[in-house]
Amino acid sequence: MEQVPFDKRSGKIWFNNELVDWSNAKIHVLSHGFHYASCVFEGERVYNGSIFKLEEHTARFFHSAKRMGFEIPYSESDINSACNKIISCSKCSKRLCKASCLERK
Repeated sequence: MEQVPFDKRSGKIWFNNELVDWSNAKIHVLSHGFHYASCVFEGERVYNGSIFKLEEHTARFFHSAKRMGFEIPYSESDINSACNKIISCSKCSKRLCKASCLERK
């Protein structure tokens, strides 16, 4: 099975509190998180259109960010809503999603 290159994919990404087209979600080339891997992420499985154990994943995501000294500018509820919006607009029933947070310096 051939995979679609990242720069050729379509769909939406929740980026800075907005649903944006995949191709328009960009970070600066000199981003600290990009260069030094100062980021946290949480992989989430989607089954039958719902994220499995979403609240637990989000709590772990926030815990990881706190351990790294990051402040996520959204509440856990905001992140859960964003995850559900992405799943809904993507119309996917089975997928691996990833919540990510890069450190801003």
